[in-house]
Amino acid sequence: MAGHNKWSKIKRGKAITDAKRGNAFSKLAKEITLAAKSGGGSPDMNARLRSAILAARAANVPNDNIDRAIKKGTGEIAGAALEEILYEAYGPSGVAMMIEIVTDNRNRSANDIRVLLSKNNGTFADSGSVAYMFQRRGEIRLDKSVASEDQLMEVALEAGADDIQDEGDDWVVYTATDKLFQVANALRENNLNSRSQKLIYQPQTTVTITDVDTAKSLIRLYDILDDYDDSQNVHANFEIDDAIAEQLG
Repeated sequence: MAGHNKWSKIKRGKAITDAKRGNAFSKLAKEITLAAKSGGGSPDMNARLRSAILAARAANVPNDNIDRAIKKGTGEIAGAALEEILYEAYGPSGVAMMIEIVTDNRNRSANDIRVLLSKNNGTFADSGSVAYMFQRRGEIRLDKSVASEDQLMEVALEAGADDIQDEGDDWVVYTATDKLFQVANALRENNLNSRSQKLIYQPQTTVTITDVDTAKSLIRLYDILDDYDDSQNVHANFEIDDAIAEQLG
C-alpha cells in the first residue's frame, strides 16, 4: 500500500537510534524477564523465553544482560515486580493505536500515558474499541542481503510461516503466534539470520495519511509513546502516502 515502505524506514531508523541509547536493550531485557517469570528460566521448556533470547541475540544484547534478565524473572536476582498492560488509544484522524506497557506501577503508567496522549492530539479508547482492528502475529525481519525471496520462502514456509512480504530494505516473515520461535529457529539453522523477531499487533486495515501536518503529528505521537520508559511496543494502523513522504524530514 502507498507509503508503507516509507513508514517502515522511519521506524527502522528510529529503532537504530533507540539501540544506540540502550532503549532497545532495555525493552528486550524486560521481555526476557517477563518470559522467565511466566514460564520458568529454562529456554528448552519455555518457548517465549527461547524467542526472547533469540531476539536479544539478534540485536547484539550482551550475554551478561540476558542472564541477568532471566535471573530477575526467576527471582534469583531481586528486581521490581513487572506486569504487562495493553492500552488502546486513538491518534489524530482517528488512527487506532495499541500501546504495550511493562511497568512496576500501573497507576503511574496509566496517568503518564493519559498525559502524553492529551498533549499530543490523542485520547484513550474504551476497552475493545480498538483491539478488534488488530491481529496478534509473529514478525521476523531480515535484511534483503541475507537471502533471495525464493530462498527465504522455501525455508520459512516449510517451517510454518504464514506469509512473506517485501518492505523496501527488509523481508518480513509473518507467523502465527505459536510458530514464531519455530520459524525463526529454522531460519537461523539455515544461516538466514534475522534482524528482529517479536510478537506484534498487525492492523487488519490501514488509514493512508495524505496531509503533511497530520502525518507529522502522528509520527510525533508515535515517537513520544514509544520513547516512554515503560513502553514496550506501539502499534498503529496508519500509512503515509508517498506523495508527502519527502516532506516529513
